[in-house]
Amino acid sequence: MMATATAMTENTIGTAIAVQHVSKRFSTAGRESLHVLDDISLQLPAQAVVAILGASGCGKSTLLNIISGLVRPDAGNILINGVPTGSFQDWRSISYLFQEDRLLPWRTALRNVEFALEAGNMLRSERRQRALEALRLVGLENFADAFPHQLSGGMRSRVALARSLVLEPCILLMDEPFSKLDALTRAQMHVELLRIHQLKKMTIVFVTHDVEEAVILADTVVVMSPRPGRIRQAVPVTLPRPRDATEPAAAALAHQLKALI
Repeated sequence: MMATATAMTENTIGTAIAVQHVSKRFSTAGRESLHVLDDISLQLPAQAVVAILGASGCGKSTLLNIISGLVRPDAGNILINGVPTGSFQDWRSISYLFQEDRLLPWRTALRNVEFALEAGNMLRSERRQRALEALRLVGLENFADAFPHQLSGGMRSRVALARSLVLEPCILLMDEPFSKLDALTRAQMHVELLRIHQLKKMTIVFVTHDVEEAVILADTVVVMSPRPGRIRQAVPVTLPRPRDATEPAAAALAHQLKALI
């Protein structure tokens, strides 16, 4: 059965990402292949914020890598805006924010953001202007000339986010990008992400094992079972924003999600 953030349907109208019966195994030295994902089906609506939640090792990141085109599934298909990934051309409309910020230490914040635009034929002046706009979007326009070692962990995460946003993606994929931040900085990044989502109306899919983070950010939480990863349930989150994880309704939802994991 196909889990969806809206309704159980095969209709892909308004669907940014359709995952259709995806399975994946990885070869291991001297042992049986590792069965990571088993018959995953999802429909993720355009402009939604979707959390993929589950225990470590359940295949969350592998699923995200398959959606991004970095890993091929052994079975099944991924459709981006109705187009199979094998035929999909507009990969620049998809950005991927990794767990590590992956900033180049010899480049300033501005030049790190510009890096995402250097593969094309864009004029240097336009690259610079767009990179400055992206830094302004995350509140770091005054740190454009700072090097990564001069920035705090939260500021580095903002630069990485700006680099992901400078391409003006329709889809933003995020693999636990705030997991290494302290609680206060992580909460600030949550606010920033939701503010930017409200402005840009992109589809955001993020992997997390933090239940409270899923409750605070997501429109829908997709809960995965332990390996081999399967979809246990897609849980809609209808609580108004901004959300406080300590409030009774949010805490009750967090308890429900923990029970599903």
